[in-house]
Amino acid sequence: MKHVVLLGSTGSIGTSTIKVVTDLPDHLRLLGLAAGGNAKLLLEQARQHLPEAVSVRDPGDAKELSAALGTTTKVFCGDEGLIRLATLPSADIVLIAIVGTAGLAPALAAIRAGKDIAVASKEILVMAGETVMHEARQHGVRVLAVDSEHSAIFQCLQDKPAHSVRRLWLTASGGPFRTTPKEDFDGITLERALKHPSWVMGTKITIDSATLFNKGLEMIEARWLFDIEIGRVQVVVHPQSIIHSMVEFIDGSMLAQLSTPDMCLPIQYALTYPERIGSDRVQTNLARLGTLTFEEPDLERFPALGLARRAGELGGTMPAVLNAANEIAVAAFCQGKIGFPQISETVRRTMDRHRLVSHPSLEDVLKADAWARAGALGGVAGP
Repeated sequence: MKHVVLLGSTGSIGTSTIKVVTDLPDHLRLLGLAAGGNAKLLLEQARQHLPEAVSVRDPGDAKELSAALGTTTKVFCGDEGLIRLATLPSADIVLIAIVGTAGLAPALAAIRAGKDIAVASKEILVMAGETVMHEARQHGVRVLAVDSEHSAIFQCLQDKPAHSVRRLWLTASGGPFRTTPKEDFDGITLERALKHPSWVMGTKITIDSATLFNKGLEMIEARWLFDIEIGRVQVVVHPQSIIHSMVEFIDGSMLAQLSTPDMCLPIQYALTYPERIGSDRVQTNLARLGTLTFEEPDLERFPALGLARRAGELGGTMPAVLNAANEIAVAAFCQGKIGFPQISETVRRTMDRHRLVSHPSLEDVLKADAWARAGALGGVAGP
């Protein structure tokens, strides 16, 4: 039995994790649950799974939860609440599914408390991959992938050394605008950008998939997770989203992990690793699928990939700047302040103005993050 703390229990990854735990009551138990603003759903989850503790962002929501749950479940709130949950003494693994940068502090706290972490929040490794992986090595804990792409690579590598790898291949669906001409990008609406062809996800990650920033962030994440320079991390467009990623070895052999798109599979693998436990939730019929196709990504229409590679090559504080500027630009697009092409342009301008700090401390990373947010916000501010 593994005791799981789930940070971000009411989002898309969180609710999928709840399904996995419900499927495997003899193997997994939810020890802690944290949510942002959806206290109503958090209460339902807590009543169903009876965790040791829960946390919510707002102190008022915390009071209401405490009254509803009584003395059986401890209730925390805010940033401190996330740290309390991430360091619960009985926890074996902490799955971090908080959107944005809020997952970084609890991730480091969990590592320092000797907990394995499962990472669904790309920002943690994009911002501070060097620090996070160093801390994990120092404390002898695992950093496990929840993204379907990184889970696929992890399964294909199976502890093979980095020098045996020629390239890591991240697959991308291409998003809803894979075939849209560049001259039509100015007319892209929020509604259209939220219609992903393969996955059902939250707003931020869905917009990132439309711009391909999601794949760019995954490139940087892969660089740290698998200790391989970003020059050997490549992207190929695979519209069917059946091959979740591939590893190409130095002898020319390639290994791929395949399944119908369902986040429950990589979540379950991360939580039950190193075991594989039976589940009928994911079914894949290759004959019915018929054809799998591949395309080169169009770097002119989707400059996010080039910006992410540049940030990954420069390293230091640049990936944190890329990530922060993108968060601000996506929010501005969702609010109707900028058009779709201006998301990438905002990130480019912010990166161009940044004074890089190599091998940064955590304080340097957080300063760069704050600087980039302020700069990008000034660039997208309305009249």
